[in-house]
Amino acid sequence: MRPVSTSPAGPSSSDSADAPLRAALRYGLIGLVVLTVLSVVLATALAGVAGLWGALLGAAIGGGFILTTAVVVLLGAKLPPTTAGMVMLASWVGKLLVALIVVAILQQFDFYDRMALFLTVVGALVIVLGAETYGVLRQKVPYVTVPEQGRQADPDQD
Repeated sequence: MRPVSTSPAGPSSSDSADAPLRAALRYGLIGLVVLTVLSVVLATALAGVAGLWGALLGAAIGGGFILTTAVVVLLGAKLPPTTAGMVMLASWVGKLLVALIVVAILQQFDFYDRMALFLTVVGALVIVLGAETYGVLRQKVPYVTVPEQGRQADPDQD
């Protein structure tokens, strides 16, 4: 049996395989931009300039943390499985260290509103993950089960 592909470039094209990951990244970015605008407007109205900085920092920390994962998965999809796993683990540890260092540095300052920062980080995590999930689930990626070559197809088995 011949492989089935919906891509005009043929079955070896990585475009169709990367489509869900690219959609996740696209929807995640859109969700982050919408959240950032809403958070900035609300936080600035409620807490002034400190709220503005809290919302911007929260969007950068939360959105950057999640979107980095989507980018690493997209780039690692072309690697062998063990290498991709190693890259994912290293990127996760790196992101965690960067987030901890950024939060430790921000503890020393008071130019931002801590509640705006917290709520925006939590909102970014939830909204960007939800948008990425929506982007992946919305993609239609066909799959075909190829029967083993030595077996005859039995119409009674389903």
